[in-house]
Amino acid sequence: MAVPKRKMSRASTRMRRAQWKATPPTLVKTIEGGKVVYSLPHRAKVVTDSAGTELYLEYKGRKVADI
Repeated sequence: MAVPKRKMSRASTRMRRAQWKATPPTLVKTIEGGKVVYSLPHRAKVVTDSAGTELYLEYKGRKVADI
């Protein structure tokens, strides 16, 4: 395990930690059945029926997996 040779100053530690920032996910806007739907790109989406029951996973308009 690596052990630092010298103590890292508080300013250096905080400066290093400040570089890590959360970024919002990129969403793709599509219109399905007259409703605007936002989804993550390159991810399979869950297809539901009118009652809200999950049926299967769909990617690029094709069924890829059962639930």
